[in-house]
Amino acid sequence: MANTRKRRRPSGGGRPASSKGRPSKQQQLADERRRRGITRAITLVVVGILLYFLLVRTTAPGEVSAAALSAGRSVGCGDVTHPLASAPGGIHLQPGESHTYDQHPATSGPHDPSPLPPDPHVYGSPIPETRAVHNLEHAYVLIYYRPADDGGLSDDTVSALETLARDESRVIMAPYPALPEGTALALAAWNTLWECPSQVTPEQATTIATGFIDAFRGTNIAPEPPRGLLGPLIQR
Repeated sequence: MANTRKRRRPSGGGRPASSKGRPSKQQQLADERRRRGITRAITLVVVGILLYFLLVRTTAPGEVSAAALSAGRSVGCGDVTHPLASAPGGIHLQPGESHTYDQHPATSGPHDPSPLPPDPHVYGSPIPETRAVHNLEHAYVLIYYRPADDGGLSDDTVSALETLARDESRVIMAPYPALPEGTALALAAWNTLWECPSQVTPEQATTIATGFIDAFRGTNIAPEPPRGLLGPLIQR
């Protein structure tokens, strides 16, 4: 009499994934949901990074170039200084209100609510300092000079600096007859100052000013610098 054997059911109590070992439809749907979730998360991270660089990120100040520092030492410029221990921004005067600064030239402090326009870059007469300080708050660099007829920079040096200023964004140049005695050139960023004597040559002055501009212009040394990759294009 032939033996009859009972077929044993697969262990585990579950239904096999499929007759050919493929994932079940439910598993496929679950895997697809996981893939979509991962894709969405990666997309959000990438978009967040792009928005940060385009709209939020600011640039830290750099170091003044070795060439500029060498030129400054050779002609007797002082050190690059930060006059105040604390220089908060956002302190606005009333429109047209005057203010007497303790420091000349001023590199921070209360200022007019309206900065100077991006153009012109070069002024032939002194500019309203309360408005110029507002430009510093927006990470401009100001080139101030004592005129030649007042014991200041030579006409050739002034001309060389004017050429530089016209070609640079966020740079404004103007005479400043009230510079401290012995100072003929003053480069200012927010709470940052570099002063030089009248003996500076056109080449030295251009090298010094370029090094200062490259280090501080458009950076977060100022309270309200341009933000993101497009920031420098908003106000030139």
